[in-house]
Amino acid sequence: MPELPEVQALTDFLADRLTGRVVTDVELGSIAVLKTFDPPPTALVGAPVDAVARHGKFVDVDVDGTHLVFHLARAGWLRWYDEMPRTQVRPGRSPIALRLRLDDGAGFDLTEAGTKKGLAAYVVKDPGDVPGVASLGPDPLADGFDEAAFTALLGGRRTQIKGLLRDQSVLAGVGNAYSDEILHAARLSPFALASALTPEQVSGLYTALRTTLEAAVLAAEGKPAAQLKEAKRAGMNVHGRTGEPCRVCGDTVREVSFADSSLQYCPTCQTGGKPLADRRMSRLLR
Repeated sequence: MPELPEVQALTDFLADRLTGRVVTDVELGSIAVLKTFDPPPTALVGAPVDAVARHGKFVDVDVDGTHLVFHLARAGWLRWYDEMPRTQVRPGRSPIALRLRLDDGAGFDLTEAGTKKGLAAYVVKDPGDVPGVASLGPDPLADGFDEAAFTALLGGRRTQIKGLLRDQSVLAGVGNAYSDEILHAARLSPFALASALTPEQVSGLYTALRTTLEAAVLAAEGKPAAQLKEAKRAGMNVHGRTGEPCRVCGDTVREVSFADSSLQYCPTCQTGGKPLADRRMSRLLR
């Protein structure tokens, strides 16, 4: 799933290519991808793109005051074309969910692989009309999001820190992969309770949050959309590296699996050398 660094890079990529261009057509390959009906997608046609912005993991294309907002979810992606295919999208016949064409012949497809569909697009007058955007917590890279704000956000919550970092209503833009990386950098167990963290641990977690995301944004900067997935994988220290040596200490990276996801961690760096039980609601083995 694309997270804050990749979505920021994708936003910048699109801003460079869309701003000032006029939308000439919007084609739907999947009726289910569009979560709104008023305004219709045709409201975008004939209007210029004024800006592209990011809200958490959402991309917001401002088309003369009407916004195309989309979330790529787990298996969605954006395919850019300098010259769009001439063929029309045939609903239900391809992984293409939405196609947007521009007046210079360029454009993009929103695609989604697999059977579990989560890709979502909205056409709205205000991005705040999208429920997922309206419920977002603060952006961890915002200028005003300092350590005091982060400490207040944790607020003694009796919640596992891994889940808290991923909760979009608490913190916008961090998902499964970067929460693993942040906790590894902070040397914290994914199952530590937020309320049990010492002030020093909270400070270290805030530093890890900012530095991990800033480094990932920098690594993704300037890369075309097609290269962002590989750039993300290459930058991971523990996530997706089960069975490989930890890049910090050399211990073997381990995994905890759940019904629809998994997490990776280093026992030496994060859990005092103790492995976590690989089962739902895991606790440290004794």
